[in-house]
Amino acid sequence: MLESLALYGGTPIRSTTLPYGRQWITEEDIAAVVEVLRSDWLTTGPQVAALEASFASMVGAQHAVAVSSGTAALHTMMAALGITSGDEVIVPTLTFAASANCVAYQGATPLFADIDPATLLLSPPEVERLISPRTRAILAVDYAGAPCDYSALQTLAERYGLHLLADGCHALGAKRDGHPVGSIAEMTAFSLHPVKHITAGEGGMVTTQDPILAQHIRLFRNHGITTDHREREQRKEWQYEMVELGFNYRITDMQCALALSQLRRLPDFLKRRSAIAQRYQKAFSTISGISPLQVPEGVDHAYHLYVVRVDSPTIDRNLFLRALRAEGIGANVHYWPVHLHPFYQKRYKTGPGQCPVAEAAACCIVSLPIFPRMTDRDVDDVITAVNKVLLGLHARL
Repeated sequence: MLESLALYGGTPIRSTTLPYGRQWITEEDIAAVVEVLRSDWLTTGPQVAALEASFASMVGAQHAVAVSSGTAALHTMMAALGITSGDEVIVPTLTFAASANCVAYQGATPLFADIDPATLLLSPPEVERLISPRTRAILAVDYAGAPCDYSALQTLAERYGLHLLADGCHALGAKRDGHPVGSIAEMTAFSLHPVKHITAGEGGMVTTQDPILAQHIRLFRNHGITTDHREREQRKEWQYEMVELGFNYRITDMQCALALSQLRRLPDFLKRRSAIAQRYQKAFSTISGISPLQVPEGVDHAYHLYVVRVDSPTIDRNLFLRALRAEGIGANVHYWPVHLHPFYQKRYKTGPGQCPVAEAAACCIVSLPIFPRMTDRDVDDVITAVNKVLLGLHARL
């Protein structure tokens, strides 16, 4: 049985690797970008506003502000609140580094909270344990596409006078108790990276119900300048004022045209992701050696990632991952806890033992391929490969 594994010389399930995520670009998407290339506006033009309006409507927010990346979206939220040196922001440690980096960019201190062992989402009791007089905000991360327990987090935010923000980069289209991600927290950041639900190539979005925060974000993405080039062109003016220190986090009309075209297909993308996840759920729920994550009650999952735990005490996760990749399945790991990265250990004196649940989870989780363009045959290949690898590695013992 062991010799059947591609890792040990056997024939792989696939001859080409199936990635864990991939964009889906159509001729309609390409035509939308080409139309912009033939227009008068390549950046800060009409497509930016069109995407913002459609995106806000999709998630039930009053305002949406497009920026150059998901990281820029996170950073602009911190800047809009005036997070600065001496402040603390509570962040779950099982996330991409940008969730914490945006706090560090402002000279503030990210406090790393542990996670719920069943869902891997931010744990409200762990958040409360970290709150101090210096704490300004909680940044919830909707890991894998499952929204956090915003009801419990909002209760904490109100009790201690904190801002509640959301990193919804995994969760476009997800809902918690019927409320769309993007309409729940004070501000929510989204990513338009190619592996996300829709793509602009690179890009990001911040949604909020607060017009004052939206205006802060618009200033910050444009060097802190009160008007952009198109606004001055429409007013037949040349003067502008820089009223605060900002960044160039603008996004182009080409990118927004692509994202706007993709946004129209978001319901279909979500439906396909859910169908793949249900196939996986059925196939893996009774298999010995791995277990899917629990989905909280009241959650409409967006399934940016499909994460399983390797929970056999006799199978090493890294070996399991290598064996899957040898079979042509581009499985991955999301994520190594941020507090264990060298930068954070050096600057903020974080280290092992600080978040034991996340540290244990990081050693056993695997993200399996899930993206809308996967065929039924692709899904079958993943399921077959997982079964093959588990049987082969069990036989190795």
